[in-house]
Amino acid sequence: MLRERGAETAELSRDKRHAAAASVAFNVLVSLLKLVAALVTGSVSLLSDAVHSFTDLIASSLTFVSVRVAAAPPDEDHPFGHGKIESLTGFGEGIMVLAAVILIAVEAVKRLMNGHELGIPRLSFGLGATFFCSLAALGTSLYVLSVAKKTSSPALTVNANHLRIDFITSLGVFAGLSITKITGQPAVDPVIAIGLALWMSYGAIRLCTTAFQELLDHRLPEEEIARICAILDSDKRLLSYHRLRTRRSGSVRNIDLHIVLPREWTVVDAHQVADELEKRIMEDMAPAEVVIHVDPFDEGKVRASG
Repeated sequence: MLRERGAETAELSRDKRHAAAASVAFNVLVSLLKLVAALVTGSVSLLSDAVHSFTDLIASSLTFVSVRVAAAPPDEDHPFGHGKIESLTGFGEGIMVLAAVILIAVEAVKRLMNGHELGIPRLSFGLGATFFCSLAALGTSLYVLSVAKKTSSPALTVNANHLRIDFITSLGVFAGLSITKITGQPAVDPVIAIGLALWMSYGAIRLCTTAFQELLDHRLPEEEIARICAILDSDKRLLSYHRLRTRRSGSVRNIDLHIVLPREWTVVDAHQVADELEKRIMEDMAPAEVVIHVDPFDEGKVRASG
């Protein structure tokens, strides 16, 4: 059993590292391509998209490091493991996006108010670059998201959301550049950039909120708690259960609770029930660490509470 769990954990860690590496490679490519296209065309919307991709590059690099650190086994100084580094990384990524949004919005407003020259004859290069980047972002985000769901990694989930946003922003830039090329109106470009900044800020705030809740040991979602309770309620050997506590540490769910069993049961019988329940919950909520405490039934407490 321990060998199987170890092999499964190693496989999940390997998948997480591969997904993080793919995200880094994608962001290196598209960041450079968008920056070149922005310099060639003079487009502020393309520049904003390039800045966004550079923040994603930094975020992907942090994710690549964080999933490796989070996979380290518990030690004497960190008995609960290192999973929180993933939530901390997600929070940092959200802050970086918000900082980039402010820079983009300021530059876009300046150009909208003061006007700017846009290389309309060279927009074909920008259109091709953004179309390629949007398709690449979509494919990479779907891959990273599939691994994030498989491994329950918050850092990869955040990273996949970044890539999905990158796909949408690239489509928005493509639409804006297309309108500019057709109409010849350069004012469309900063308007698109401002719209992208608002969209990015919304996503960044959501990312920060989710990661911050995990850092504060917020309990698991209601649907996951319901799954745990369903397992407990289905075991007719239990008289009751209480003090159910849950939290996340990186991709691992930490669950502990007390179960009440007949007072006359032996320690061996009670321990067997607890072990069986721990195994069922760990399998259903994997990856998870479950600790169940056994309390003997106390009729006096029941009467007092009644």
